[in-house]
Amino acid sequence: MPEGHTLHRIARLHHDRCAGGVVRVSSPQGRFADGAARVNGQVLVGAEAYGKHLLHHYESGLTVHVHLGLYGTFSEAELPMAAPVGQVRMRMLGTATDFGTDLRGPTACEVLLPPEVDALTARLGADPLRADADHERAGARIRRSRRQLGALLLDQALIAGVGNVYRAEVLFRHGISPFRQGTQVGIAEWDAIWADLVELMPVGVATGRMHVVRPEHDLGAPSYAKDRPRTYVYRRQGEPCRVCATTIAHQVMEGRNLFWCPTCQPR
Repeated sequence: MPEGHTLHRIARLHHDRCAGGVVRVSSPQGRFADGAARVNGQVLVGAEAYGKHLLHHYESGLTVHVHLGLYGTFSEAELPMAAPVGQVRMRMLGTATDFGTDLRGPTACEVLLPPEVDALTARLGADPLRADADHERAGARIRRSRRQLGALLLDQALIAGVGNVYRAEVLFRHGISPFRQGTQVGIAEWDAIWADLVELMPVGVATGRMHVVRPEHDLGAPSYAKDRPRTYVYRRQGEPCRVCATTIAHQVMEGRNLFWCPTCQPR
């Protein structure tokens, strides 16, 4: 599933290319036909992301909400776009620009009224990529929980936008075990984790790639996949740690794959 930086990157692109102008919205697949008709021909006021959610705000007060889920993708092209290929849920064309985008396979693509947008964002936790994030409130909620920190960091009601890669890597960078309970996380430790996310995630927005390995460790063993930046622990189970050479461990925590170094992140 795309992590928060991907949605912020998409939101920035859509805002820069379409905001302030009339857009044409359609649903070639047909599953979003009614929603598309409600916003088609309106001015797109702006696009923003909140965690893993994309919001297109229109002059009428309506908002198109998109959650990509596991399989959702946007593809962009210059106008005129070719005929839709595959199951295109939503096509958006900027009439004042040469920009068009197709959405395929999202978990959610729906039109929301302002109270519904408020209810959605109220359910989400602090987003490291938003200036209005309340990381102290998130930290306070974490310190009241006996759940393991590895699970808490993926709870979108606490921290919005962090996914499996940033979860694994930020805990390694701070030498913190993912098995530590939230009640055992100090204020200074949480502040340091948050500050690191605030520094790391904008790099992902700017480059489209999650750069998490410090320069002095960014060598040796290749990445877990071709054309991906190196990671410390993510998807490196069975490989030696880049720092101490201990074998990277793996298990499933609350339904998600977890990776850590037993030496650098002692329980």
